[in-house]
Amino acid sequence: MNSCYNKLGKEKMFAKKEFEYDTGKYLVYLQLERGLAENTIISYKQELEKFAAYLDKKKLRHTGISETDTVNFIKDEAVKGNSLATQSHLISVLKSFYKYLIAEDKIDFNPAANISFPKKWKVLPKYLTMDQVGALLDLPGTGKPMGLRDKAILELMYATGLRISEVTGLKLDNIYLDDSFLRVMGKGGKERVVPFGEKAEQCVKDYMHHGRSKLLKQKQNDFVFLNRNGEQLSRQGLWKIIKGYGKKLGISTNLTPHTLRHSFATHLLEKGADLRSIQMMLGHSSISTTEIYTYVAKHRVKKIYDKFHPRGPAGGHPH
Repeated sequence: MNSCYNKLGKEKMFAKKEFEYDTGKYLVYLQLERGLAENTIISYKQELEKFAAYLDKKKLRHTGISETDTVNFIKDEAVKGNSLATQSHLISVLKSFYKYLIAEDKIDFNPAANISFPKKWKVLPKYLTMDQVGALLDLPGTGKPMGLRDKAILELMYATGLRISEVTGLKLDNIYLDDSFLRVMGKGGKERVVPFGEKAEQCVKDYMHHGRSKLLKQKQNDFVFLNRNGEQLSRQGLWKIIKGYGKKLGISTNLTPHTLRHSFATHLLEKGADLRSIQMMLGHSSISTTEIYTYVAKHRVKKIYDKFHPRGPAGGHPH
């Protein structure tokens, strides 16, 4: 009996080590061969860790599972309340992982190849009205270094639509204040150039001249936005800053770093900007991703019609 248990234990240990080896090589491949961004690789690693836990629980080897086993794993994750987007990402990771293993001659069958992505409903991104943005940008006090920093961050995020990681990762040699544009490294290591307006330019200059040096405290640091200790501002730190101002504005549940990005794109579209230009500024690899903002604009027009037209639901008498 003991020998049987020892054999099972050794097989389980081998399967675990084999999976760790294969996933380790795969993540290196994503970084070196495909040039994926660090945050993307982290998200792939997290999905594969979920898969490892499932394999361990079901006593399965990743090189010997069936399509049914893979579908059952996806279903298990769906039951946990994961969104359709999360499920789609999980399927995408598994398809890619097993495609890599086939290329490496580890297996000759992709158990995720025929799994369909769940259909997504168009979820309209949350955004602020222009009045709300104006009120938000007026909130930071500029009498202290932290206020100057916060003002510069909010103005720049609304002016450029940068992602949270792109803001915290912005370096001094990436921003050209006199020419009002910046260079940013987006998803997949793709660089893009984004312009910004006079207001953002002035606020960033004020922060650079009167705030950043005081936060730096004679340290050496190439990042534009710093925390109170003179170090690079973290993603979590920036998230807390924006949530804090959202609370002051009374919209904390609706305000995230991405809300400013969505507001930037929506307001540009409402003012007549074309989708291709917005796509370039946001750094979307596909125009289909940017097209969600046309739904936002249409949704907003419909609400205005319903509210003000004499034959609309409100009868032309908005409350």
